[in-house]
Amino acid sequence: MVNFTMEELQAIQKKPTNIRNMSVIAHVDHGKSTLTDSLVAAAGIIAASAAGDTRLTDTRQDEQDRCITIKSTGISLFFKAEEHYKLPPDSNGNEFLINLIGAFARSLAQPYSPGHVDFSSEVTAALRVTDGALVVVDCVEGVCVQTETVLRQAMGELIKPVITINKLDRAFLELQLPSEDMYQAFVKHIENVNVLVATYNAEAMGECQVDPTKGTVAFSAGLHGWAFTLTKFARMYAKKFNVDIEKMMTRLWGDNYFNPKEKKWIKAAGGDAPKGLERAFCLFCLTPIAKIFKNCMDEQYDAVTKMLNAVGVQLTKDDLQLRQKPLLKRCMQKWLPAHDALLEMLVQHLPSPRQAQKYRAEALYTGPSDDIWCNGIRECAAEGPLVMYISKMIPTPDKGRFFAFGRVFSGTVRTGAKVKIMGPNYVQGKKEDLFIKNVQRTILMMGRKTESVESVTAGNTCALVGIDQYIVKAGSIADADATECHPIVTMKYSVSPVVRVAVAPKNPNDLPKLVEGLKRLAKSDPLVVCSMEESGEHIIAGCGELHIEICLKDLQEDFMNGAPINISDPVVSYRETVSDESSRTVISKSPNKHNRLYCKALPLGYGEDDAQTPLADAIEEGEVSAGMDPKARTRVLVDKFGWDKQTTQKIWCFGPDGTGPNLVVDVTVGVQYLNEIKDSVVAGWQWVCKEGPLCDETCRDVMIHIHDVVLHADTIHRGGGQIIPTARRCFLASMMTASPRLQEPVFMCEIQCPEAVVEEINRPGTPMWTVKAYLPVSESFGFTSFLRQNTGGQAFPQLVFHHWDTMPGDPFTNKDTIELVTGIRKRKGLKEMIPPISEYEDKL
Repeated sequence: MVNFTMEELQAIQKKPTNIRNMSVIAHVDHGKSTLTDSLVAAAGIIAASAAGDTRLTDTRQDEQDRCITIKSTGISLFFKAEEHYKLPPDSNGNEFLINLIGAFARSLAQPYSPGHVDFSSEVTAALRVTDGALVVVDCVEGVCVQTETVLRQAMGELIKPVITINKLDRAFLELQLPSEDMYQAFVKHIENVNVLVATYNAEAMGECQVDPTKGTVAFSAGLHGWAFTLTKFARMYAKKFNVDIEKMMTRLWGDNYFNPKEKKWIKAAGGDAPKGLERAFCLFCLTPIAKIFKNCMDEQYDAVTKMLNAVGVQLTKDDLQLRQKPLLKRCMQKWLPAHDALLEMLVQHLPSPRQAQKYRAEALYTGPSDDIWCNGIRECAAEGPLVMYISKMIPTPDKGRFFAFGRVFSGTVRTGAKVKIMGPNYVQGKKEDLFIKNVQRTILMMGRKTESVESVTAGNTCALVGIDQYIVKAGSIADADATECHPIVTMKYSVSPVVRVAVAPKNPNDLPKLVEGLKRLAKSDPLVVCSMEESGEHIIAGCGELHIEICLKDLQEDFMNGAPINISDPVVSYRETVSDESSRTVISKSPNKHNRLYCKALPLGYGEDDAQTPLADAIEEGEVSAGMDPKARTRVLVDKFGWDKQTTQKIWCFGPDGTGPNLVVDVTVGVQYLNEIKDSVVAGWQWVCKEGPLCDETCRDVMIHIHDVVLHADTIHRGGGQIIPTARRCFLASMMTASPRLQEPVFMCEIQCPEAVVEEINRPGTPMWTVKAYLPVSESFGFTSFLRQNTGGQAFPQLVFHHWDTMPGDPFTNKDTIELVTGIRKRKGLKEMIPPISEYEDKL
């Protein structure tokens, strides 16, 4: 076994056309980890924590050219392509570095999979620093809810997908499906993936549809460590039929049949099979595999040996001592090793950093698309100006510090270099969230060891030491003197932290430990939000029961060295909204009585398209945003949401944090000095958006129209101290007159179960049924364990945050809503009663 040296690794890192940065994404339990294990194990090195089957570590001659390292944030595969492989035209030599990045760091250490929805923030962090994704689809369960979520995220980040249909061993052994049924199921899964790809595909990426005849679909059994693509079989049969590989591949899929008697190929019209003939894919690919399965399980060893000899595979004496499944596993690994098929597919069909950054540059960079930094990203230039994105903070072994892990998009990051660190709240030209510091060390993460290197060039991933105290979760890095450089776009997550718990140390002396532990927890998990309430409670917000459980485990064991803590019951975050336009115009006077604001509140409304998209959803998904080009935003609001063109140009601000789904719009006519109070009004709005009138919850889907403003002629009498509290009171009062309501978060609940449990939607070709329902988050606690208990462990629910739902009850008259609001107010230490509108509004 030849291990590559750091010099060889660094040499290949300087060839951006021979690098592939990719992640493995899938629904929970579709076999990502086993598939990756078989890749790692087949090349001879496997981490103890990821050890699959020790039999996989047998090394053979064809593995001598491959070496592997396991990173704590991913796995680097060093792949030497064989002579008969068709390599991409821009490749520089036949040695490739494939970085499997992201979601594995945590799955090796924690008892749950990164395919779980509560873990999708890890997937987002992985996608940002990759260019391609291997989507794993279970051949029995097909495309599930989380597959859709992660694929949508990937397409949003301009990540090119290839797919593998996994767990074929189940189809052959457990279900024993006829090969035609298997083919039809595969076609359906591929169509489902392509529908999603077509829905979210960006033009810049070009064609992203997956197609077995192009080699972008693999078929695998991760548990048994084997896989194939049509390329593999086409190479095998091309000589026999004396045609080129591409032509053979097109014949091996679709309605193509071979008549062995007449030695003729037949293309079936209308999809009806010619009588007595088997589809080419079944005949040439599935049937030989099925025969090996049958012969191994029936212990027909001579037949197995004969078949494998025919395809050039020799079994050793030790192999022939094995029986049934172990023998089957060994035969399939020797004939169709997983790493061969998958690595070839990844090298041929996923883009290199140099290709990918051409179309990703403008989507990644927040500044002008023609400045030197954007050009550096576009060209993936090692000599260009430095631009790096830190996507994840990884705790160091000594638990006190973090490695800042990310990808170099342009230039070269060097040990000792002085860099400009831009946090997620940094705005170009301002000094907030901006630091100039030195990089103490640049490291490559190799298994549990870290290797210090002098520099890392564009297109590669690495970790930096010494800058962790300046970055909370993610950030951008540039040269220290790059004053005009803009940051990289902040990552968007597909889930939202809606479940909260309060934590307190059992021993008051441990309070400093808790505060420090919460800071570290906030750094280590992209989605967790740690805050302190006015009541002095320390709050942890996560996106589900499981996420909170894992965060608390991390907090107690890793960040507080086992110090005991008290944990409250989980509670749900709500949103405050309005369901109607204000019944009247509300007025508030400033404390000095010289200034007046007249406002109305109303909901943001819906789009005029067939789907009637709520504007609040469009803002949350980034379709309409504060940072957009005003002309583009006007176009979307006028065409899709039916706004008046003049009104779109008078949006003062979004909230909260200047980005959320709440707006202030100026609809006044001919008011003097109006722009001078704009900043104060915006400050008042941000305050209101974070603490609504009912129970201090965040606001959502609220628009304020400023109808009139009366201002004192002298600037001194209309400063922030006069306008901010006035604006706040006026906005709160106008919300109170617009039928205020609470919005609760709702999960999409998808339950998979055998057909004996319930009868809803059958998955064609499988004995599984799928039930879909909406489940309010407040009713989801303990749901998973309750369901498994009551169905004998046969029904598996998958909960994904789906939308916010406005609760119908009036908070002033409906008994249940009043109880809910009172409970929240009590918990927050507020007065039990909602303040009357007279507290906010002034009389004329």
